Amino acid sequence: MARAITTRKKIMWTALAWGIGLLIFFPILWTFLTSFKSEAAAISDPPVWFFFDWTTVNYTDVLARSNYPLALTNSIIIAVGSTILGIIIAVPAAWAMAFVPGKRTKDVLLWMLSTKMLPAVGVLYPLVLIAKYLNVYDSRIMLIVVLMLINLPIIVWMLYTYFREIPGEILEAARMDGASLRNEIIYVLTPMAVPGIASTILLNIILAWNEAFWTILLTTVDAAPLTKFISSFSAPEGLFYAKLSAASIMAVAPILVMGWFSQKQLVRGLTFGAVK
Repeated sequence: MARAITTRKKIMWTALAWGIGLLIFFPILWTFLTSFKSEAAAISDPPVWFFFDWTTVNYTDVLARSNYPLALTNSIIIAVGSTILGIIIAVPAAWAMAFVPGKRTKDVLLWMLSTKMLPAVGVLYPLVLIAKYLNVYDSRIMLIVVLMLINLPIIVWMLYTYFREIPGEILEAARMDGASLRNEIIYVLTPMAVPGIASTILLNIILAWNEAFWTILLTTVDAAPLTKFISSFSAPEGLFYAKLSAASIMAVAPILVMGWFSQKQLVRGLTFGAVK
């Protein structure tokens, strides 16, 4: 029997949920408001909330000072490229670990996860030397490979977890019907793991989009993504809070739009598949 919940408890839990949600959303709201302030209003004490002279000059200055379309293009190519490359490598690896495990499979999985504990600065100098030697410093290809290697353990772990939920008998039936290993992965395993693969892709795109350490240190101009674009508004003379906020909003807006659209399309596709 379901436990009865009183109206008072419902109101309390709803208010608590709204309070936590607003607390999490507050930094984004404050950044949005600051982006429409003058520099003087942005650093005023006490802070000014809604009653100030709204202006779009910060966005105009940001667009005039930096090449925003290039930075946006670089972010999209790097995030999507590293994700696709990671999925291509991770799907066979996760399949092997989930359905053909060996004695050292768990050790390999734990070792892959332990690489995330390595301080990034520990391999910075070798990577810079390799990039300089191969003449790929400040290139999209370099960032795609680096971000793919950084996020590969997470991709493999997520896909491994989803693949473990798929009954092995289905793959055995496909083999008995004459399916090759390639067809088994592409036409049997992958369609059954669409929700898991989709969530893995979305998470990896967000991680690659938000990566700042490597994108700032391994780029200058040509391959500079939006993280480098934002950091350019932090000058030795001080922080320009209004312009920095405008650049941050311009950087985060595309990923919010892409996330909303991808989630909508994913839900629509899963609903259509379930109905069908």
